[in-house]
Amino acid sequence: MTVIIVSYNTRDLTVRAVETLLANAGDVAMRVVVFDNASSDGSAAAVAAAFPEIETIAHPENIGFAAANNLVAETVTTPWLCLLNPDTETHPGAIANLLAFAKANPKAGIVGGRTVFPDGSLNQASCWQRITPWSLFTQTSGLARAFPRSTLFNPEAMGGWQRDSVREVDIVVGCFLLTSTELWRRLGGFNRRYFMYGEDADLCLRARALGYRPMITPDAEIMHLVGASTAKRADKTVAVMRAKATLVRDHWAKPLVPLGVAQLWMWGLARRLGAVTTREPEARARLLQIWGQRRDWLAGY
Repeated sequence: MTVIIVSYNTRDLTVRAVETLLANAGDVAMRVVVFDNASSDGSAAAVAAAFPEIETIAHPENIGFAAANNLVAETVTTPWLCLLNPDTETHPGAIANLLAFAKANPKAGIVGGRTVFPDGSLNQASCWQRITPWSLFTQTSGLARAFPRSTLFNPEAMGGWQRDSVREVDIVVGCFLLTSTELWRRLGGFNRRYFMYGEDADLCLRARALGYRPMITPDAEIMHLVGASTAKRADKTVAVMRAKATLVRDHWAKPLVPLGVAQLWMWGLARRLGAVTTREPEARARLLQIWGQRRDWLAGY
């Protein structure tokens, strides 16, 4: 198996990610590659010094998550490849169990595990269901936030499911994603147009179009902080919304695309209206920034 970690200004977290990966992999034979996207915090040097037995690539420019994984994947000769985020800690048995699960469920094509926060509580962002007109409505109207544990009103997050059972999902998140090298190459890897965020959703939806059914297993667990490479919450939201606008254009039926774009605009308007009522200066500035950049993220990648 080849494990690819793409890092960007997460030096200490990346070192910890590699440390726990190597310590808890058991008897799984791994080639580990850390691809650093031109970090300014000495990430590449720190990883290379701490782990001379793995491959560290210090790239001179930030080419994004999708392109970085694609470059490393071109060199993969193992039957399986696994993507792992730099802000993760691998728990005992996670890699071995995920690999065994993939081998036992070839129709899944792409598999992932369960993610938790440092305190052990569930981090639901290991998988999602696809964006639909209904899911966008629940987010814009506030229903998803009001009823987070409802599958009906929080469909993308599969509200209420603790990721504690084997389940088919639309999207396995790239923080902890395993697939066969054969399928990766059949799909052409990530679409490089998705600079950051959305590339994993696009990959999984394209796999589903070929008849595969991505799955999650609770027996492979990691800790994931989420968003360590994106310092500002507003910047992350803008990037996520740009990815959503692109996914709507790439994966919705053409007659529905204008509806999806309009719904995304309405979501942004709801945040702009929220800025009027909030008493928190930081929250107000964040919401105004998101609205102010709406033309950029509505245009997608």
